[in-house]
Amino acid sequence: MTWAMVLGTMVGLSACGGDVPQAPMTSYETVTIKKENITVPVKFSAKLKGETDVTITPQVSGQLMRICVTEGDLVKKGQVLFIIDQRDAQLELEAAQASLKSAIAQENSARIEYESNKNLYEKKIVSKYTFDTAENTYEQAKASVAQYRAQVNRAKVNLGYCTITAPVAGSIGEIPVRAGDQVSPSTYLTTVSGNANMDAEFSLPETILSMMLSEGFGTDPSVFAKHSPDISFVMKSGTEYEHKGKITRATGVVNASTGTISLKATFPNPKGQLYSGMQGTIVIPIQETDVMVIPQEAVVKLQDKQQVYKVQPDSTATAVEVTTQDIFDGEHYIALSGLNVGDKIVAIGANNLHEGQKVIFPEAPQKK
Repeated sequence: MTWAMVLGTMVGLSACGGDVPQAPMTSYETVTIKKENITVPVKFSAKLKGETDVTITPQVSGQLMRICVTEGDLVKKGQVLFIIDQRDAQLELEAAQASLKSAIAQENSARIEYESNKNLYEKKIVSKYTFDTAENTYEQAKASVAQYRAQVNRAKVNLGYCTITAPVAGSIGEIPVRAGDQVSPSTYLTTVSGNANMDAEFSLPETILSMMLSEGFGTDPSVFAKHSPDISFVMKSGTEYEHKGKITRATGVVNASTGTISLKATFPNPKGQLYSGMQGTIVIPIQETDVMVIPQEAVVKLQDKQQVYKVQPDSTATAVEVTTQDIFDGEHYIALSGLNVGDKIVAIGANNLHEGQKVIFPEAPQKK
């Protein structure tokens, strides 16, 4: 951008026998339009969530005997979190094992009887009815063994449910229960936030989506991950997180009521500095190539129209209607139409101009 120098001229008048200086005629600041490549930092509000946040609830009912972790603890996958009273589950397992043992004994007796009757039937010593009865009894005994074995396995599973372990590595959230409480499958115990990676969830307006798709992000929001640039996360304090992230997931449908799509950007969290529930700002750098950038102060808004003042060869200003695109830096727009490379426009003070007003004045001659 080339800014015109502010110039002034002094005009001398003769009065009361002396020269009285006049205020100089001041030129307006201008900029000459050219094309350039810029990076647009697009910002969105976001909320962090552990990539593998898991809500912990019991699988069985009973009295909570022990809480093995405290809120905020970092846990490994498989680490014990809670222990529910195991006595009933242990008794159920022992009863099932006893029933299985009895069923196996009955199966063995039935098998011996069957094999004996089979041998006798083949020698025509017993009737087919006797043989069939022995065979059916044996099959029923085998079915009983399978049934009781399933009961044993189920009892073992229920006993295992009494010891609740971490399904993922992460940090422990709020624990609203206390040892001694009665819990059931509907009781919320805590959340394990898998914090090795954190997802920043945010919504992308359809207007920005169109801009991103046109700048090489692919033709489908669902494949953003393949084209995602490095993304920054700025905390509420204004501090930028030290690691960059990538867009990893995006819905393929624009929400009709909000005009947005939902995205997730994933950030590595090796030091555990990010926590589930934190809020901040996602900053996506979008590259714009061969665009005409103009100052926001050059744009005059008239209802639903925008215009700038183009400087003519005779130094007068002519209003030109333009369309622009915000680049979210608070200072500039991209001019989409109405201007050409090489055009000179008034950059500052456009709101004070009128059609045909002279905006550039010659330099005052230097006094010798």
